[in-house]
Amino acid sequence: MATVLSVSGSPSATSRTNRLLRHLDQRLTAHGHEVIPLDVRALPAEALLGADFRHPAVVRVTDLFARADGVVVGTPVYKASYSGVLKALLDLLPQHALAGKTVLPLATGGSTAHVLAIDYALRPVLNSMGAAHIVQGWFTLDRHITVHEGGALTVAPAADGALADVVDHFSAALARVPAPAAAG
Repeated sequence: MATVLSVSGSPSATSRTNRLLRHLDQRLTAHGHEVIPLDVRALPAEALLGADFRHPAVVRVTDLFARADGVVVGTPVYKASYSGVLKALLDLLPQHALAGKTVLPLATGGSTAHVLAIDYALRPVLNSMGAAHIVQGWFTLDRHITVHEGGALTVAPAADGALADVVDHFSAALARVPAPAAAG
């Protein structure tokens, strides 16, 4: 069983991105993984925007990244890139915060014109942070995600099937990553 940090980079409390991530967390839990959800928007703005590396919330999040075997990073796409709140968090983490980790990048957006944001905006940053393996990411159109009254989520069948495949691939990749050698 792997520990997965599921990071929502959406600045909105009612975000489709956030709801979609929590939906996928359930699938990862069903695979036997421990999933730790992290909503970046819940972190203190003064710590994020002031680059306060010593703020207790930032220290806690840095520890969560260090503890995780895998990381799911979800973001809405704004102006062909990932969210600013996610950028602020990634900038606060140690340079190699993803070293040895398997990473699944996910994005949501209103148009297929934003599909390449995963490969051209997010993936290079995740790679520069030392990710051991970045699995194939996935972009989901906003119109394929419906949040109902009461918070229930429906994902269009084709998108839901593709997301299930991506999450299953990520789960399998987690099982293949060797544990770090013990210091001796």
